[in-house]
Amino acid sequence: MEKVKFMLTDKEMPTSWYNVQADLPKPLPPILHPGTKEPTILPPFLFPSSLNEQEFSKERYIEIPEEIQEIYKTWRPTPLVRALRLEKALGTPARIFYKNEGVSPAGSHKLNTAVAQAYYNKKAGIKRLVTETGAGQWGSALSLGCQLMGLECKVYMVKVSYQQKPYRRIMMETWGAQVTPSPSTETQIGKKILEQDPNSPGSLGIAISEAVEVAAGREDSSYALGSVLNHVLMHQTVIGQELKKQMEMAGHYPDMIVGCVGGGSNFGGAILPFIPDKIKGKKIRLIAVEPEACPSITKGPYAYDYGDVAGMAPIAKMHTLGHGFIPPGIHAGGLRYHGMSPIVSHLERLGLIEAKAVAQLATFEAAIKFARTEGIIPAPEPSHAIKVVIDEALACKKSGEAKTIVLALSGHGHFDLGAYEEYLAGRLKDFEFPQECLDKALAELPKVP
Repeated sequence: MEKVKFMLTDKEMPTSWYNVQADLPKPLPPILHPGTKEPTILPPFLFPSSLNEQEFSKERYIEIPEEIQEIYKTWRPTPLVRALRLEKALGTPARIFYKNEGVSPAGSHKLNTAVAQAYYNKKAGIKRLVTETGAGQWGSALSLGCQLMGLECKVYMVKVSYQQKPYRRIMMETWGAQVTPSPSTETQIGKKILEQDPNSPGSLGIAISEAVEVAAGREDSSYALGSVLNHVLMHQTVIGQELKKQMEMAGHYPDMIVGCVGGGSNFGGAILPFIPDKIKGKKIRLIAVEPEACPSITKGPYAYDYGDVAGMAPIAKMHTLGHGFIPPGIHAGGLRYHGMSPIVSHLERLGLIEAKAVAQLATFEAAIKFARTEGIIPAPEPSHAIKVVIDEALACKKSGEAKTIVLALSGHGHFDLGAYEEYLAGRLKDFEFPQECLDKALAELPKVP
């Protein structure tokens, strides 16, 4: 009988994060100051110097502090599982594996960077972290990270997700965080948005603006971002480094790795350690999957844009739908960001990764198939990747090729059952991509030299 589960020991867990900037064939474009439009660093009043150094470092490996390693051991290394029942149900010769980050206490990969960011902020003397969250995965992770490090935590949760996912809010509050639906009346930008649209569902761009405004208002506070930035993706590379070792145990090298993308941290964490192989000519497809309702890579231009609605965050070169773009209220709240990680965007432009967009109903159909075969109810976000994994496996069935497909399973969907209820009752719907909203948002891209 074929082995199903591939586990590493604590001693085999990565002791360093991998920094892809050391191996890029072409360096990342600089980030720009939102006021002067000149090359800049992350705002020092929002980020400690240690994270700023990591953001721009060209060192290939950065050591993981022992305190963080010990906390990681609570759930890491995470399992790699062969999806034999899914393979059988599809009748495919493909070998399907999934790297399960849903086993973390917070239920997703986000805790890998939440613990690290809380650690470095504590070392810098910070007492409180302020952040935003879409579906609540990042907010949950940072709430726990702050609790473990003895910091206060303030979370602005996108309003549509706040309403759809009350148990995510309760999870954050259980871990000591203060949670506010965004847009709110607590900030100037929140009040401005509500004046324009009292029923605004919110967006990650708006919530980021609120969090930045609040963090900047107190000297004992910093801002924390759960995706997009270079150091965040670097913290997630424990996933891909473990995956490499586990695939060796399984006796196979991936023909493709598939992951969902909102800001890019889960996908980046899984695929970045494989980029040097790809650069050297190894035949591996790295597939980023996003929602059709918010397709930043597949429909957004590669351009300089603000990371937030208010234009307070630095300007980064990335695939973007425009910082003013507010996506429809899909249940994959973690994928409702107007932009994409500069690293992921850069890799796409270099031809090292590819992107696909899928619709909401097809995503849940795939999630149900996965849940009924593998027993894991996936979050709506990685269900986008599951849809593409199934499509690729069925393509193998047609061609007869026994390819090795790896799914980056970013988290479970135990707090997303309201979305599953809507789907099973036939009430869930697809959203048409709002082209007119895109055109309006792109007209407001910042003018840079």
